[in-house]
Amino acid sequence: MQPRTDLAMEAKALYERSAQEQTKLSGVVAREQEKHGVRMTVVKITSAEGEQALGKPRGTYITAELEALSRREPGSFSTAVRTVGRALRELLGPCKQALVVGLGNRDITPDAIGPEAVKNLIVTRHLQEGPDEALPGLMRVAACQPGVLGQTGIESLELVKCAMQTAQPDVVIVIDALAAAEPGRLFRTVQLSDSGIVPGSGVGNSRQEFSRRTLGVPVIAVGVPTVVDAISLFRQAELELDVPRGVLVTMQDVDARVREMGRLVGYGCDLALHRGLSLGEIPTFLS
Repeated sequence: MQPRTDLAMEAKALYERSAQEQTKLSGVVAREQEKHGVRMTVVKITSAEGEQALGKPRGTYITAELEALSRREPGSFSTAVRTVGRALRELLGPCKQALVVGLGNRDITPDAIGPEAVKNLIVTRHLQEGPDEALPGLMRVAACQPGVLGQTGIESLELVKCAMQTAQPDVVIVIDALAAAEPGRLFRTVQLSDSGIVPGSGVGNSRQEFSRRTLGVPVIAVGVPTVVDAISLFRQAELELDVPRGVLVTMQDVDARVREMGRLVGYGCDLALHRGLSLGEIPTFLS
C-alpha cells in the first residue's frame, strides 16, 4: 500500500521505487537545481501516461525545500519568501487582476495554511476602483476564504465562482495544506503548480477541482505539507503494523509552524503580485 502524497516529486520517487526500474516513466521530465541556496525540484507532466503514473494532471510542479528555514539560520525566512515569490512569478505570466483563495478549515490547525496565508496578503481591489492602476507598483488583488463544505453547505468551488463574478480576475491563486509521504518535508517544503488543485485529495477527501477547466482562467496552486501518512512513519521505523488507511500525523508545534508558513506563503504572494514592493515594506501594508 503506497502512502498518500500531494507532492509531485514524491509521487515520482514512489512510482520509480515500486516499478524497480522495470518500467520507464514516460511523460514525466524532472530536474533539480539550486537557486540562492535553496534546492528546487521541477517536475513536468507532459502526457496522459505521465498523469496516470503519478496520479496528477499534466503541468509544471515546482518544489522548494527550505532546509535553512527548519534550521533557523539567519536570513532563512527572507530567503524562503523570495524563493516562493520568484517561483510563483514564473508560473503567473502576464496578469493585471488576481483572486487569491485560502482553502481549508481555519478551526483545524493543520488545515489552516490557506486562511493564514490570506491574513498576510495585501488586497487592493477595493482601493483601485477605476480602469487604471491607482496604486503604482501594486496589482489589483482580491481574496476569499470559502471555508469547507461541512461549515457552509456549499462547495468551495461554487463560492469561488461567485467571487470571480465580482473580481473578474485574470488568474486565480489557490493556497492549501498538503499531505506528504516523508515526515522530513512537513513545514519545510512549498509546492507550486500551474495545474490547479483538487482539495483534500491527499487525505482521501477529494472535493471539486480548481483548474482552468472549471474556472475559465489559469489556476496556480500553492501548497505546504502539514500532515504525513502514518503508513510512511511505520515503514521508516521498519514496523509491520496494520495501520488503518487515513491515519495522518502532524508536528507537535503545529500551531506555530502553520502561522509561520502562512506568513511565508502570504508574503511570497505579495512579492509575486505586487512587483513594485519590497519584502521590508509588506508589514507596513498589513498593520
